Parts: sequence; structure tokens; C-alpha cells
Amino acid sequence: MAVWSTAGQYNMNFLEKIFHQLAEEPERLVLREMQADAPVAISGAELRRHIGVARRFLRGVGLKPGDRCGLLAPNGIRWVALDLAMMAEGLIVVPLYSRQAPGELAFMLRDCGASAVCCANEQLRDGLAASWPNDRPALYLFDQIFSAPASPEPLEQLDTADTIDQRAEDSVVTIIYTSGTSGEPKGVMLTVGNLDHMVPCTGARLDQLMESRSKTSSSESATDQIFHYLPFCFAGSWILMLTALSRKSLLSLSMDLNRLADELKAAEPNYFLNVPTLLERIRTGVESSIAAKPALIRAIYARGRTAWERGREGQSTVLDRLWLAIAKRLIFDSIRRRVGPGIEALICGSAPLAKETQLFFLMIGIRVLQVYGLTETTAICTMDDPRRFTPGRVGPAIPGIEMKIDEGGEILVRGPHIFAGYWNRPETTAAAMRGEWFRTGDQGELDAEGNWSIVGRIKNLLILNSGHNVAPEPIEEKILAQMPTAQQCVIIGNDRSFLTAIVTGEVTAEAIQAAIDSVNRTLPHYKRVLGFHHRVEPLTIESGLLTANGKIRRDAVAAEFAAEIDRIYMVKKS
Repeated sequence: MAVWSTAGQYNMNFLEKIFHQLAEEPERLVLREMQADAPVAISGAELRRHIGVARRFLRGVGLKPGDRCGLLAPNGIRWVALDLAMMAEGLIVVPLYSRQAPGELAFMLRDCGASAVCCANEQLRDGLAASWPNDRPALYLFDQIFSAPASPEPLEQLDTADTIDQRAEDSVVTIIYTSGTSGEPKGVMLTVGNLDHMVPCTGARLDQLMESRSKTSSSESATDQIFHYLPFCFAGSWILMLTALSRKSLLSLSMDLNRLADELKAAEPNYFLNVPTLLERIRTGVESSIAAKPALIRAIYARGRTAWERGREGQSTVLDRLWLAIAKRLIFDSIRRRVGPGIEALICGSAPLAKETQLFFLMIGIRVLQVYGLTETTAICTMDDPRRFTPGRVGPAIPGIEMKIDEGGEILVRGPHIFAGYWNRPETTAAAMRGEWFRTGDQGELDAEGNWSIVGRIKNLLILNSGHNVAPEPIEEKILAQMPTAQQCVIIGNDRSFLTAIVTGEVTAEAIQAAIDSVNRTLPHYKRVLGFHHRVEPLTIESGLLTANGKIRRDAVAAEFAAEIDRIYMVKKS
């Protein structure tokens, strides 16, 4: 709710600031869909008109403040307009992943008691209807919403900050369902106050990132160029969208992941949000390409990389500097230009990023800034400072929040970004809290400079029958780093006498064994991997072995490969 501060200044909430920003420069382009034929862009004024049309429809069908409304669609201009329209009307938005199984979507919508669902197309609507044949909420298509005048209010009365439903800081804005790596998904309630804290925090970090460009820009109206391919139904992706609309930005939306490289080239972004998978693929793609080049190119790349690594350690010689200059001119700069000539940084979150990958991008001249958080913490707890960051760590805690490690090694967090609870699950909410502190479920470490690293998940901890505790994630990361063409590595070993691994991807058994042997040499005996099973087909969301945002469902993997795992232990035992 907008209020007057004690200093007599008008304080707007996050949503009012977005509407105000759109009205400040109505002709400036704010959103762009990277369509195959040609990009489709709209201005602030056009987005406000879309919002007004959507608000008029929502009112016309009788939706009221506090009603839960599903939003089922891939990213697009109309997704953004409808999201903002729902929030402005006081509805509670329930964003849904368009690639998720209809049965899972129906579960979430039943759980939150949705009054309506807005679907991008007939396919999504019909899939949901088939999974929920009776007593379901009203299902509306985007084409209906953005074309039919369902209410008589003039549009100009529905696109300004003055018309936003006034809600208190503790009012719920959205229910985002967690991916559910084990058990059924839970609806995370985020409030006006959560977003009022988080959006300015992310905006401040982006200001720091763009400092050098703003100082050299001749235009006071310089606009951040942002590329975006991650679904808005995920909390971190959504926060970036809200932050972009709160500042002078042009947010270019990927419309086809199969055309990602072409879209990225056309968008020419300053930065974009990533999951580690894409950055790992870029790195392994480059390294595979280099490996296929003539011997001279391979030698220059290898010597340049060695020279760069020695320089980071403060051991650079004159010869190192010469090799680095040659590699930079002939190879590194070319790779950087292919990623994006205007890139200031790549932002990465959602899962741990291999340190080797972060160093690879630094070597070619691109900063990779890490973010750590959970849906329950309004997506973010820590963010790398663009001016000084430590590879392999995820940055310091954001301003205004506190983080600590409890006696069991778990990270606890408190502050204004902590969620209001799980929808209709008071006992689960209570179990997630320790007083005012939220239990993240993650193991962490803090260095002397205040930068955090995430060691693994508490619930993923493997306890061998010898009593040794093993976090699987660091071992998986090291093994995968040895095999560029592998897709996934899952360490198994709970209640067993030793560790084994499930490895997927186009990789030979010999390469897997060599990678495991190399990693084992660096590990104590109880952390060594003594067997593996290989499957070419990767784990996928569709198979139920990955969550909606690509995290491994470890219990599901253990069940899927139970026979293969038992066979490994029987062979080793015999």
C-alpha cells in the first residue's frame, strides 16, 4: 500500500513503482518477444494498455481481491501484462509451469482453491480440463482475455498506479509452488512486503553491474538490454522480470529454446539470468570445438589457459603474459564475442555452478555472478557483488537480512524476505522455521570476506553404514567436470558400505571410470566412488526424474535404478 513517509515523501510499493516507471517514458520499449520471423516489441504505454484490457476482463468475469487465479502459459508479453493486471486487481497469482504434467497442475490448483485459470492456448486448457473433468475452476484463454471487453470501465482508468488495489505489506501477492524434490509440491506465499524488500535489492545490484556503462554512456536514458529464457513461474525469474520493469530496461524474451543461440545474438544483452546447465553446455561446447581444431590452435588455447591460471595465482612470467596475449587475441576474444559482444556479466542461480565453469568464463573476459536463494526467501539470500566476488562462492547476504549456520551445519536465514508460509500447511510451515529463522535445508560455509558457499542439501546427505556422512553434490560436480559430454551424475550410497554413481549422457564407460579414478585420488576412502551404472538417455522432467526447474529427484532416481544399483553392490560384495 502506498503511504507517506515521516519525511513527507510518497513511498510506493513495488507494483506502483512499476506502473510509475511505465508512465514516465511511455514511448520507450520495455518488452520484446524474439519471434522467429522478426522481434515483436512494445512500449510502456502499450504494455499499460494490455494491462488495462486484462483488468477489465478480470473484473467482468467477477473475480474479486483475494481470489486465487492460475496463470498457465510460457513466457510472453501477455504473460507479463496478465500477471501485473492480476496483482493490480488484488488477486493472488498462481503461476504454473506450462511443461508440467496436467495432473500435477490440477493438484496445485485444487490445493490453492483457484477460482479461475488463464491459459495461453487451447492445448494447455484442454490438457488441464482432461485431468480435472469435474468441479474445476473457470478456464479462460488469452485470446478471450485480450480481445473481449467484459467490463465497461474505460481503459485509461485501469492502467495507472492510482487504480492498484491497496494492500497491506503482509498481504499475499502470489502462491508459487515449489518443485518438490521429495513429496508433493507446497504453495509458497509471498507478500507485498517481501517484494518491496527484494526488488530494490536486485535493482541496486544491477546498478552496480552497469556502473561502468552508465559512466561512459552519452545518453541519460541508457536502457539495460536484458535477455531472458527462464520461465516466469520460477521465483528468481519472476523477480528479475519485476526488477527489469522497475528500471530502464528492455527485456527480450526467448520464444523457442531451440533457437536460443540466434535469439541471444539478436538481443545483444548486457546481462541475462542462467541456470548452470546452459553455462556448462557453452563451456563444454567450446572445449569440444577446440579439441577438434588443428594442433596449433589446441596448443595456443592450452598454453593461454595455463598462463591465465598462473596469473590468477600471482605466478605469471613474461612468457606467460605473451602466451596469454596471443590466446586472447586469437581465441578468447572470439569466444567472448560469440557469447555476446555487449555482455557485462552472466547471472547464475537455481543450482550450484562448477567453479571450473565460472573460471572458464572469467578467462574469456566474462564475469559470472552467482545468486543463492529459495522460493521461500523470495528467491534470493545472497548475490555476488559485481565489483569484487570470489569464484566458487555465491556472494554475501543481501542488505537487510541475516544468515547463520546452526550446530548441524544448516544455513538459517531471517529478514523481510522470508515467506508468509505454505498455503494451508501450518504444520509444515512451523517445521520450516526455528523461531524467526527459516531453515534452508542447505549446508553452507562462510569465508572471512563474508562470502557464502553452498556445500550441499542437508536432506541429500548420505549416511554410510560405517557412520560416515557424505554430501553428494561436490563429488558429482567434480566427476562431471572430467566428462564434458556427460549429462548428469547422481551419487548413491545411503545405508550402504560405499558410494556408487548413476551417470547419463554420450560418454564411454572408460571415460566414466577414468573420471571417477581421477576424483577418487583426491578424496578420503569413505568418499570414493567404487562402482557406476551408465545410461545414455538423460534424466528428464517428463520422466519424473527431474523437478520442473531441473533439479534431481533423488528418491525417484534411486527407485528408477534400484535393480541396477543392487546389482553393483552384489558384484562388489562377491
